[in-house]
Amino acid sequence: MALNLDARRLAALDMWGMAGSSRRRALIRAEFIVGAVGCLALGVAALASAGSAIWSAVGVWLVGAGVNYVPLALYAHSLSVPGRLEAEIGEGDVRAELRRAGAQQFWIAVPFAVAAAALAAEVRARQR
Repeated sequence: MALNLDARRLAALDMWGMAGSSRRRALIRAEFIVGAVGCLALGVAALASAGSAIWSAVGVWLVGAGVNYVPLALYAHSLSVPGRLEAEIGEGDVRAELRRAGAQQFWIAVPFAVAAAALAAEVRARQR
């Protein structure tokens, strides 16, 4: 079963929220960057000092979550160019998509899932 997750769209919807304010865009972009750097740093620290299987598992999970934030941060950066976020959002039913996106954000907690979905989407886009 393939993961049906569009990480670029997820980042865009999160940045847009209900109104697309510039403050929200900046906060979400910062959240993605801090999530990537913070989870990766904590995960590496946990793995480096792992004295038990539990700490090793926590370290792997944190690294996996941090890796999931990387494509979101990269998409947020590219969507920060004036006009790009508006073009990505388009004219669709943003409220309905936001409800679905809220549930899809739980995939961030699944190590490497968002990153794998983003990588697969980029490979498909380049093959066209």
